[in-house]
Amino acid sequence: MSVEVLDGATIVNFVEDEEAFSLSIRDRFAHLDTNHDGLLSYAEMLKEFRSLRVFETHYGIDVKPDPEEIAYVYDSLFVQFDHDSNGAVDLEEFKAETKRMMLAMANGMGFLPVQMLLEEDSFLKKAVEKEYSSTKV
Repeated sequence: MSVEVLDGATIVNFVEDEEAFSLSIRDRFAHLDTNHDGLLSYAEMLKEFRSLRVFETHYGIDVKPDPEEIAYVYDSLFVQFDHDSNGAVDLEEFKAETKRMMLAMANGMGFLPVQMLLEEDSFLKKAVEKEYSSTKV
């Protein structure tokens, strides 16, 4: 993990760079597709959702979340990705939903820079790295 400074433009620029964004999406999709069938099952996506530990910590302190609430949120997230409701997420669905979520995040952040703690292999970290590499002379 590292602390980085970013704003909405950092995210938008990354998402709009078709080559960089698509490469990151393909890499993450391949990592999640543990059975290599070209689709992400609920179980494969659930593993990723759980690894985020969004509900298990509160300001860095572990908490005991309501299992039913977490299941509902994870189910809802999967439905957001599974655009055709076939019970699996293909690469294009994964890319489209990730793009939509990242642009919504960028819109919410606006133009004011914020400092965030980012996972090394996260899309946001890749956006910051792309911005940094494009500003180097």
